[in-house]
Amino acid sequence: MCYSASTGAPVWQHRDRARFWESNGGAGPRGTPLLHEGRVYTVGGTGIVNALDAATGAVVWSRNAVDDTGAKIPIWGIAGSGIVVDDLLIVPVSGSLAAYDAVTGAPRWKNASKDEGYTSPQLVSLDGVRQVLFVNSAGVAGVSPADGKVLWSSAWKGYPIVQPQALSGGGVLFAVQEGEGLRRLAVSRGGNAWTAAETWTSKGLKPYFNDFVVHKGHAYGFDGNILSCIDLADGTRKWKGGRYGNGQLVLLADQDAMLVLGEEGEIALVKAVPDGFTELAKIPGLDGKTWNHPVVIGDRLLVRNGEQMAAFRLPVADRR
Repeated sequence: MCYSASTGAPVWQHRDRARFWESNGGAGPRGTPLLHEGRVYTVGGTGIVNALDAATGAVVWSRNAVDDTGAKIPIWGIAGSGIVVDDLLIVPVSGSLAAYDAVTGAPRWKNASKDEGYTSPQLVSLDGVRQVLFVNSAGVAGVSPADGKVLWSSAWKGYPIVQPQALSGGGVLFAVQEGEGLRRLAVSRGGNAWTAAETWTSKGLKPYFNDFVVHKGHAYGFDGNILSCIDLADGTRKWKGGRYGNGQLVLLADQDAMLVLGEEGEIALVKAVPDGFTELAKIPGLDGKTWNHPVVIGDRLLVRNGEQMAAFRLPVADRR
C-alpha cells in the first residue's frame, strides 16, 4: 500500500497472488519496502521480489528469490528487507542472499546456504572495505557486494532476528537468539586475510526480535521486554527499567533520547544515557499488538501495526 504522508489517504495498492500466514505474525509480508530512485523494492513472505513504480505502483519487474536460490521458506516466512548497492538489489532469502540487477531484475549472484534467519543485509565499511553484513543461523559474516563472496565469518549458532551493528574501530555487535545476549567482535584485515575475534559476550542485553541502538559508547535495547543499557567496552549492564512489552525503538541521537513504541501501542520518550532509566514522556499511540518499527522523518513520527497507522507532529527545538 502507498498512502499520502500528509493525510493518510490511500494512493495505490499492489497485490500478489500469494499468501503467507503463521500464528504469531498473522498474514502478509514481513519485510520493509525499500524506496530508491523512484522505485519501491519489496520482499514478500514467500520470497516474491518486486520492483514497483513508486508513483503508481506499476510492476517494473518481479522475481521469486526462493525459486532462484533453492532456499526453504522458514517457519516465520522470508522476513528481511533488501538494500541497493551500486547497481544491485541484494535481498535476504532466509539464511541466503541473492543479488539482482536493480534496473532489470536479472539475477547477478546468489550466496545460497542451508542456514536460516530473519535478518536483513546491511552495507557497512570495516577496515576500509565496503561489505554486506549478514546474520543467519550459522553466525555473522561480511560478504562482498560485487559477487557474494564471503570475506570473513564468525560462528554462533542460533535463530537470528535482530539486526547487527557495525561499530567504530572495526567492531561488530550482534545477537543470534533470545536469551543468548549480545556478542562484540573485533574484525580486521591483514593483507588478504580477515580475522573476527570475540571481544566479549554479554547477557546484560538479551534481545528477541527487538532491535537495539548504539549511542556514545553504549547499546540500548530490550532485554526480554524491559529496556536495558550496556557498556560497549566490556558488555556490563548499566541499567534496566521500563516495561514496554516486545516493543521497538528509534534513536534521537542529537537529543540523547529514544522514541519507544510499546507492544500495546504506547509511545514513550526515554533518555539514552548510561546514568539510569528515565522516561521523559508517554502518550497513547495505537490500539492492539504493535511490533512495527517507528519512523521519524523531519518533524513527523509515523507508527503502525497490523490494523492501524498514525502520524504525530513532533515539536521542533528553537536552535537560535
